[in-house]
Amino acid sequence: MIELKNIKKTFKSNKKLITAVDGVSISVKEGEIHGVIGYSGAGKSTLIRCVNLLEAPTEGEVLINGENLLELSSEELRKVRGGIGMIFQHFNLLQTVTVYDNIAIPLKLSGVAKKDLKVRVEKYLEIVGLSDRAANYPSQLSGGQKQRVAIARALSLEPKILLSDEATSALDPETTDSILDLLLKINRELGITILLITHEMNVIQKICDEVYVMENGQVVEQGPTLELFAKPEHPTTRKFLNTISQRQLSDTLIETLNVSGAVTRLTFVGQSTGKPALAEISKRFAVTPNILAANIIELKNGIVGNITVHLEGDAIALKKALNYLRDVGIRIEQLGGQIR
Repeated sequence: MIELKNIKKTFKSNKKLITAVDGVSISVKEGEIHGVIGYSGAGKSTLIRCVNLLEAPTEGEVLINGENLLELSSEELRKVRGGIGMIFQHFNLLQTVTVYDNIAIPLKLSGVAKKDLKVRVEKYLEIVGLSDRAANYPSQLSGGQKQRVAIARALSLEPKILLSDEATSALDPETTDSILDLLLKINRELGITILLITHEMNVIQKICDEVYVMENGQVVEQGPTLELFAKPEHPTTRKFLNTISQRQLSDTLIETLNVSGAVTRLTFVGQSTGKPALAEISKRFAVTPNILAANIIELKNGIVGNITVHLEGDAIALKKALNYLRDVGIRIEQLGGQIR
C-alpha cells in the first residue's frame, strides 16, 4: 500500500547542502503497522512527511497503491491525500473551538454533507472514547484526551492510511499505553494501515509488525519486529533494546566471570521460552548456570526472552552445553571467553 523507493531529501542551510534522508526504501502492506525508530536528527520526521508530500523528496518515488504521487496533478494529489490521515506530537487542535468543532470543521472544508457531518463526528468520538467530551474545549482536556481528539479528527475523513509523527512522545507512560491500545483497535477494527515514527522502543514493541532503524538519514537495520528484538545486528538497534531490557553488563564484570566460565546471552523466541533449558544443561553436562539478568518482552506478534547467564564448567562441558542450547532453538551470543 505504501512504498517509498530510494527516497533522498536534501536541504540548503547556510549555503551548505544537508542530506536529511539518504536512499531510504520502505514497503508497508495493507492492514499492517510499521514503525520507524531513530534518535533525534536521524531523518525519520522528514521521511514520514514524504509519504503525503508535505516534504517533496529530492530523489526517489512515493507510491500509494502503486500510484506515484510525484507524477500527479495538484487535484489528483489532493484526492490521494484525502485517504491519508496524520497525527502529530503536539495535537494541533484549534484552542478556541470545542472538541466537536475540531472534528467538524475539517469535515466541512472537505465537503462532507451537512446531514452526514454530525453522524461522522459522533461515530469517531465514540471510537476514541470521548463522546462525553464533545462540548469541552482543548484546554479542559488532558494530553491523552487531546491526542484522542486528534486521532478522531484524522479518522473522521475515513482514510485508508494513518501516519503518526511521534504521537506519544509528549505523553506519560500510562497515557502512551492507552493511545497505543487505541491505535491497535483502529488497525484491527477499521483495517487502517499505520506508519509511525518514534524514538521509543516500547512503541515499536507493542504495536508494530515491522521496524526500520534509522541513523544519519539511512535505514541501518530493518525487518519483522520479532526478528529484530531476538537478534539485533546494528549497534543502534542494540542501544534501543537496552532501554527496555536488561541486556547490558559492564565489561569488567564480564571479564571477571569469564575467568571461571563463560558469560552468554541466551535468546528464547516463541515456544522456546517455555523450555527448561538451563535445568537440562545442568543435569546433562555438569554445567552450573548463574543467571545475571533476565527479561521477557511481549511483542505484538510473539514473545522474546533474554537471559544473560554465567556458565561454569570445564571447556568440553561448556561447548557441549552451548551446542545443545543451539540445537533446541535458543539463540546464543557469547559476551566473552573462548568457548564457542
